[in-house]
Amino acid sequence: MRAARRRLPCQPSRPRRRPRSGGRFPAWRGKHRAHVIGNGALVQSLLERGYAVLAPTGARQFGGNGGRSWNFLPGRDGRDEAAFLQDVVDDAARRFGIDTDRVILAGFSAGGFMVNYLACAKPDAFAAYAPVAGGFWRPIPATCAGPIRLFHTHGWKDATVPLEGRYLRNKRFQQGDIFAGLELWRAANACPDEKPSAYSETGPFWRRVWSDCAPGSALELALFAGGHTVPDGWADMVLGWFESQPRN
Repeated sequence: MRAARRRLPCQPSRPRRRPRSGGRFPAWRGKHRAHVIGNGALVQSLLERGYAVLAPTGARQFGGNGGRSWNFLPGRDGRDEAAFLQDVVDDAARRFGIDTDRVILAGFSAGGFMVNYLACAKPDAFAAYAPVAGGFWRPIPATCAGPIRLFHTHGWKDATVPLEGRYLRNKRFQQGDIFAGLELWRAANACPDEKPSAYSETGPFWRRVWSDCAPGSALELALFAGGHTVPDGWADMVLGWFESQPRN
């Protein structure tokens, strides 16, 4: 029996008013749901725009303090995160009536890595993807399925997940270069050129977009001057981008 047939331990934050026409609902993912729901400013900005926030918890445990992460690296035993997240969405649709065709999968740090790997393997599983401060580990995948709708946000001064990546645990693991990941996404979207189609600024964000690519695709990068954090203004920027995309 699939987990979606039972009530999953995921209580969403829901908007007080009825969602706007089309019913759009992002799912935000960090390592633990308490970290997400506890970010009152972020959650409030989403709710005020008529969105619900689903915040499940990673399956992998580490350390002695109850730490959690996501089972995203290919070939590892453990929970199938793609199936689990789909079960969460299906369960929320039955219980709360969300529109399963308008779900954004977003995540910060380890959650951002998970978003990239899931998008690479299953680009059609969610309407769009929005990783923050997370990419791929080396070796990065050789190819990704596509086309994809993805908006990546990253801090210029991020020292936890630097844009160039870094080694961890005595060089046992190595984070990948964020720009190498973008090259992978451009290939998945059949973009004809490496050069961005346009540049813009939104508040503190410096944005690059690749729009002359496969029909139905969307790829954008937003940099900001800060470090390893979800910056103020992120939610409104990403939801504005999402709402501007034609519905599949």
